[in-house]
Amino acid sequence: MFRRVLIANRGEIAVRIVRACRELSIETVAVYSAADEGALHTQIATRAMCIGPAKASESYLNMSALLTVALATQCDAVHPGYGFLSENPDFADLCAENGLVFIGPPGHVISRMGNKSAARALMRKSGVPVVPGSDGPVTSVKEAEEISQRIGFPVLIKASAGGGGRGMRQVDTLEQLPTLFAEAKAEAEACFGNGEVYVEKLIVNPRHIEFQILADAHGNVIHLGERDCSIQRKHQKLIEESPSRALTEDLRQRMGEAAVKAARAADYLGAGTIEFVLSSEGAFYFIEMNTRIQVEHPVTEFVTGLDLVHAQLRIAAGLPLSLTQEDIACSGHAIECRINAEDPHHDFRPSPGRTEFLHLPGGPGVRVDTALFAGWDLSPHYDSLAAKIIVHAPTRLEALRKLRRALEELMIAGYPNTADLCYLIAYEPDFMRGCYDTGYLDTHLEQLLQFGENCVSGGKEHA
Repeated sequence: MFRRVLIANRGEIAVRIVRACRELSIETVAVYSAADEGALHTQIATRAMCIGPAKASESYLNMSALLTVALATQCDAVHPGYGFLSENPDFADLCAENGLVFIGPPGHVISRMGNKSAARALMRKSGVPVVPGSDGPVTSVKEAEEISQRIGFPVLIKASAGGGGRGMRQVDTLEQLPTLFAEAKAEAEACFGNGEVYVEKLIVNPRHIEFQILADAHGNVIHLGERDCSIQRKHQKLIEESPSRALTEDLRQRMGEAAVKAARAADYLGAGTIEFVLSSEGAFYFIEMNTRIQVEHPVTEFVTGLDLVHAQLRIAAGLPLSLTQEDIACSGHAIECRINAEDPHHDFRPSPGRTEFLHLPGGPGVRVDTALFAGWDLSPHYDSLAAKIIVHAPTRLEALRKLRRALEELMIAGYPNTADLCYLIAYEPDFMRGCYDTGYLDTHLEQLLQFGENCVSGGKEHA
């Protein structure tokens, strides 16, 4: 096992990694920007070092600074968390070249699976279902038109190197295609430094189902069940749960087998996620692989009883998986809400600020992953995630009740956030029945917010 690990990240995931390392008697070196001086992850790590100013490109994305700190502090390995450099193949390669273990897959695997069109081609070759579309990057409007007419509108133009909805455009008619094709390419170039795009059939309002996988260096690959991540805004997940109400046991088995097949095809190593869309007719298609730990990994930890960060560390240290697929048994139901410093009343506008008051929920089956504390300034320079509230109970109904109770106890004062919206969703009839898809917030948001305002104004009048 490692003696000392550099954590190339910040916020709640850095805190999560520090805790996992401490439980395995591994020393940790935290890094921080000038904006994060005094942050929680720097206070609980074995050691902390500043790596630059607030701007991410000059701190958390500064590969040279990170490697310098790792080598100067005699670290054995680097854990990238999620975001920042976690899916950067150059960083993984640089770690290896400098004698550091990158806690994740090798650079060539990240590169292969990070290019969405290349990943689609690999999955198709390996017999994993993919959404109908182009066989690779599309280089011209004419080619995009031919493919779109063959597979039928609506289609998506997507950045090959993209993610998070950037470099993506929905095209409903042939007339729209030239303009939206140019927009997608320009945004892809601006966001990722790579203007390649591909075309695929738009599966209208599917379920977004992802399977957690683990793969070691000894040829063992298993999946840990699914997470339903269909409650999204702007292609960003808001609520995740496991198991999914949309899956039968037969479908779950087939999707799990496809996820393992996908990981084997990629020659994967570590913890990762195979993401599918599931149509209303029950057909599922591979859309991408996330070659890192996911924000929503606690959902899987609750239902399996496993620690995924421990697993990452053990796999990276060369140890074999201690479990087979037959050993994995999911128990109960888990739900996670992302509490973001965003204003749902203003198109989820980021709304960072000082945490004036904080009270976190607790009790059996309630987990809170956060780096917040009272008086801490949630920085405008980084992601708006403030906290994750995760609950677990024997049944989905009991988990919903526990989630409501936890959100009632949660108090974050100082800036707008998504806690109230998550609370309203937990009572909304369609969500309670598990009848939702990726279009849920498009059709329910206005009603939810209006209901929330009426409750507040009604309470004031009553008072």
